[in-house]
Amino acid sequence: MIAEVVPTEVRAREAFDDDGPDGAVTLFATEQAVVEGVLDERRKEFTTVRGCARAALTALGVDPAPLVPGPLGAPGWPAGVVGSMTHCRNYRAAAVALTKDFAALGIDAEPREPLSPFMAERIVSDVEASWLRQDFPSAAGLPLDRLLFCAKEASYKALSPWTGTRFGFRDFTVRLRPDGTFLAAPPTPETPISSRGPAGFTGRWAACSGLLLCVVALSASYVSSDLLDDLASKAGKNWDNQKQATRRNS
Repeated sequence: MIAEVVPTEVRAREAFDDDGPDGAVTLFATEQAVVEGVLDERRKEFTTVRGCARAALTALGVDPAPLVPGPLGAPGWPAGVVGSMTHCRNYRAAAVALTKDFAALGIDAEPREPLSPFMAERIVSDVEASWLRQDFPSAAGLPLDRLLFCAKEASYKALSPWTGTRFGFRDFTVRLRPDGTFLAAPPTPETPISSRGPAGFTGRWAACSGLLLCVVALSASYVSSDLLDDLASKAGKNWDNQKQATRRNS
């Protein structure tokens, strides 16, 4: 499935359960420490997705290395490599590329199911809902709210390591397109929202086998732009506001 959406320079591997050889991979000591004492299900998915990552690194010609989550949860990658991992029910995947080809990479997989009304209200903005009605007048069987969430998650995973920022649900505006692509951008004056969609970057999506999958692969020219500084500043303020609201409501 993931081979349908990643660029040709990207190497990716996937698994649909934790019973294969990837699930039996021996973790590095630093990886093992991360899942010490966690539930068995969490340990299995953690291990399987790292098996996928090791296979993808090998296909890229890079020796496997410990992939330990950083402060924002994203794994660290070997020098000269950019990558992303994802897991959801019955699916694990990893994608990697050389930094000479891509400077940022994000993937996300989600079950092909609608979001709860509570989550949909938090994630889908009014303008995004309008675009969905306009672009997908008939989308039987395709949960557009979950697909929009998936696209935002892939965008966050690609850019979070560059900004050092934990993004909120509304820090990006996304317009899904029926051709299997999407447009995404932070809603700032530098990337105005037009009738065509946000003027930012393009990602890819696919829906099959009961799953939704989104991929974002960005060049160095995008991730080094001043746009990211503004995004990080705005996202940081939004995240602080979310935390304060959570404290008030707890």
